[in-house]
Amino acid sequence: MSNVRVYELAKELGIETKTLLSRIGELGIIASSHMTMLTPEEAAKIRTSVSSNPVGDVIEKRIKPTVIRRRSRRATAAEGGDDDGSADASESNAAGADTAPISQAAQDEGPSTDAEPVSAEAVGDAQPTAVAEERVEGAPTSTPSPTQVPTTTTRPSRGPRRREEPTSQLVLVATPEQRQATLEARGITPSSTLTQPPKPKAAVPTDGRVPEIKDDRDDKKKGVRGKKVVYDRRRDSSQRRFVREGDEIGGRGGRGKRKKAKPRKIEKTQLTTPKAAKRVIKIDESIMVGDLAKQMGVKFGEMAGKLMQMGTMVTITDRLDLETAELITAEFGFTVESVGFELDDHLAKTGRETDGGMRRSPVVTIMGHVDHGKTSLLDRIRSTQVAASEHGGITQHIGAYKVKTDRGQVVFLDTPGHEAFTAMRARGAKVTDIVVLVVAADDGVMLQTVEAINHARAAGVPIVVAVNKIDRPQANADRVRQGLTEHGLVPEEWGGDTIFCNVSAKTGDGIDTLLEMLALQSEILELQADPDLPAQGVVIESRLDRGKGPIATVLVQNGTLRKGEYLVSGIYYGRVRAMINEWGEDLESAGPSTPVEIWGLNGVPEAGNDIDIATTERDAKVITDYRGRKEREREMAAKTRTSKVSFEDLMAQVQSGQVKDLNLIVKADVQGSVEAISDAFLKVKHAEVEVRVLHKSVGGIIESDINLASASNAIVVGFNVRPEPSAKALAEREGVDIKLYSVIYDAIDDLKKAMEGMLEPTYEEDVLGRAEVLETFQVPRAGTVAGCNVRSGKILRSAKARLVRDSVQIYTGGISSLRRFKDDVREVVQGYECGISLENYNDIKVGDIIECYEMKAVRQTLN
Repeated sequence: MSNVRVYELAKELGIETKTLLSRIGELGIIASSHMTMLTPEEAAKIRTSVSSNPVGDVIEKRIKPTVIRRRSRRATAAEGGDDDGSADASESNAAGADTAPISQAAQDEGPSTDAEPVSAEAVGDAQPTAVAEERVEGAPTSTPSPTQVPTTTTRPSRGPRRREEPTSQLVLVATPEQRQATLEARGITPSSTLTQPPKPKAAVPTDGRVPEIKDDRDDKKKGVRGKKVVYDRRRDSSQRRFVREGDEIGGRGGRGKRKKAKPRKIEKTQLTTPKAAKRVIKIDESIMVGDLAKQMGVKFGEMAGKLMQMGTMVTITDRLDLETAELITAEFGFTVESVGFELDDHLAKTGRETDGGMRRSPVVTIMGHVDHGKTSLLDRIRSTQVAASEHGGITQHIGAYKVKTDRGQVVFLDTPGHEAFTAMRARGAKVTDIVVLVVAADDGVMLQTVEAINHARAAGVPIVVAVNKIDRPQANADRVRQGLTEHGLVPEEWGGDTIFCNVSAKTGDGIDTLLEMLALQSEILELQADPDLPAQGVVIESRLDRGKGPIATVLVQNGTLRKGEYLVSGIYYGRVRAMINEWGEDLESAGPSTPVEIWGLNGVPEAGNDIDIATTERDAKVITDYRGRKEREREMAAKTRTSKVSFEDLMAQVQSGQVKDLNLIVKADVQGSVEAISDAFLKVKHAEVEVRVLHKSVGGIIESDINLASASNAIVVGFNVRPEPSAKALAEREGVDIKLYSVIYDAIDDLKKAMEGMLEPTYEEDVLGRAEVLETFQVPRAGTVAGCNVRSGKILRSAKARLVRDSVQIYTGGISSLRRFKDDVREVVQGYECGISLENYNDIKVGDIIECYEMKAVRQTLN
């Protein structure tokens, strides 16, 4: 046996460690603590001492409520016993209790108590008044278990004994070491016999029930003892093994039996087909692929495979339109129901076109190249001085005017001619009835002239050509007609169908003829509108006024716009608080073909947006909320598309070098100028610089613009606006550059300069001089020194050098030493001799050429 510690031995004997230390001290064994190591001889001596002389008295303990407690009074010994004890003993003998020899197996599985084994002699020595040791027993069974120890009991005569139902029995079993030590201490050999201890008289119920511990096989046959099931459990400081016997343990109030729950039958999952009503997928214009797969209950991979067979590659976050969704859902047996937003349900009208109505005034858009006299021609018609108020004499945004002529009222839209205002010209052509193409007689057909022709043709609008500036000496109207013929505009006098009028905005010549031609053209078009319908139109311009708020210039195309109605344009709405015409008059209503300024919107709508009239404010809010949600979805989709990078694009960016961004924030006085400037900036491109417009809006430059520019390292560009004092101070503190312009040319030129400054410079080689090697010298610790004569230019000590032999470059590097005689010099010019040594190179031969050169940085330009 191996050594054992004190606390392990105390645990084995079932006594406290402190008590065991005291007993060890009495035996003369040195043990200072519970961790002291004991030899096998010392441990055996201690076991013998404890077995022969138990520690402490037997104390009655309250058993846990899960254990049934059965008590029996022990019979007293014959010596010194009273009459009752003798009677009990005689009755016990009369009962015919027999003894049986203890086999080796019985020794291994004999009964034990909590503290120490109790033998028959101990039972005989006990006093009648002594409290017996607690023991848990069950009723005897018909067939003893092989591990049970046959014992004899002594109990008083109580008449004929009834046969009890077999119950479970829990027996506390001692360890083999404890039994062996106990038998040796008592002088009992394995062949000795033990008498069965007295059997308890009756079961005394406790406060709790003993939990039923059964084997699964016990339910098969009632009344048949189950097999032994051994459970190991550590409780307090001793280790015990509980042996369960029998089928059940009686609890308080009788011998009850806990019913075992019947195992539930597991049914196989059945694939059910949804009802027809549940096989309908509701879609609002578009749906995400992942959401559609979830609603149909199919995996994304299966759905993606079907779409791939249809020729569509998708990811789980891509969106499918209604038509594609119908095709893919049909593959899985589903149908699609469109629950899209219906605008007509919230508007004050049900249709945008009417068959009947009254005649309306034509909307005429004046288009042409820059500085060809469009605004001056409109001034002559209106007899006003509009051009004098424009910066640089160039129209910056669309002007809408209603002019009374001898032949009726005509609405004129003046569009810019500069190339940056393409979107404004296209928008003007879209809302117009007739286009007046102004061409200068002394300048001819120009770039924006051709562009205006294309916009008018795309909109399907008839064109009337006004050849302006015929009063100038160098004017040539025939040259203009010839140039326009090349673009499909053939004059009527030449057999075509295009009306040409020679006019002079300065002298007024031909103005009446032009107005007459416009009236004739409008009669041919038969323009009509219904003033009784709710107003419908388009936003010509919009801006933000500090005192009045958002202001939109709208053109009523059909119906009548009245003050107090709820107007919706894009994602903004509002109640019409005021309607101002071009003369500053406040109108109560505006009929068809009437341009007015609208006050009362909650935001600045985009130019070109349609206007509609909502029935109530709630309907107006529903419409704008829906449009705003769709706008955010489009922005998110666009952002997702731009953020996607394939391996090919990524490698292309890496191979092309460092890509720099020029971030801009654009603010302008009107929405049209914002769009025009942004488009012009985005057209200025270079392979190494990318222009990004981070933010663009109408209004002055405020602090939020400066904060955005500071965070994104951007430049703020203002067009016809000024920064607030607080914003200007913040820009100075943050170092944000603010550029203010009134003419579009200056803004584009400055943008090009900024981009040119960001371009990486290119390097060009500048040869400074050439020297021929005449002789070579080997210098210790310096290598080869070449004695040279400078043939051309000069040799610089700080410049780079290359060694050329037979017109082949041999070496490129630096000059480590440049000397003239014994002095180190900085440079040697043509005609002088010098000594040159190259860095980390010594293979220099007579006749070699040493070229001295520098790499100069050359600034790149966009041109």
